[in-house]
Amino acid sequence: MINIVLFGKPGAGKGTQAEFLKEKYKLTHLSTGDIFRFNLKNDTDLGKRARVFMDNGELVPCEVTTAMLIDEVNKHLDSNGFLFDGYPRTLDQAEALDKFLPTIGSSVTATIALEADDEILVARLLERGKTSGRVDDQDEEKIRVRYQEYNEKTAPLIGYYKAQNKFHAVDGIGTVEQITERLTSVIDNL
Repeated sequence: MINIVLFGKPGAGKGTQAEFLKEKYKLTHLSTGDIFRFNLKNDTDLGKRARVFMDNGELVPCEVTTAMLIDEVNKHLDSNGFLFDGYPRTLDQAEALDKFLPTIGSSVTATIALEADDEILVARLLERGKTSGRVDDQDEEKIRVRYQEYNEKTAPLIGYYKAQNKFHAVDGIGTVEQITERLTSVIDNL
């Protein structure tokens, strides 16, 4: 089983690349955003718990997010592996994932970060915002707040995974094909 954690700042191309990687390697793509939307839309117990925090303008605690993810993994135990997109976002979540995966006889194989200059990513998101309808992609100030949150909460994962020799940085600037080639080169050499 191959388990890839794909991360990078908003606009780095994770969603685009995840679509290709899940097909090429026959992985189950687990997007935290999709998992949240499913639980909220279907009013699951976990969705109800998350909604209480969200309605109060609070972040959903690690335990609830992790429980949603575990629930989704358990639905796909026959998978060739998982492509984690948007999880883990914090050290607590990375540690929770490292505790959970061995219970299904697995572990994180590698983490791959799509890296790009903030100014290029801001321009990318503002352009995407013109067609996506996403309000958070249309306001440069909101984009920069998201980057600040990434730097504070997600960037520490680099050191965490480097200490396990599981971190790989990939240049996220170029054509979709060029970036895909860089990613597959890393995965094929694991």
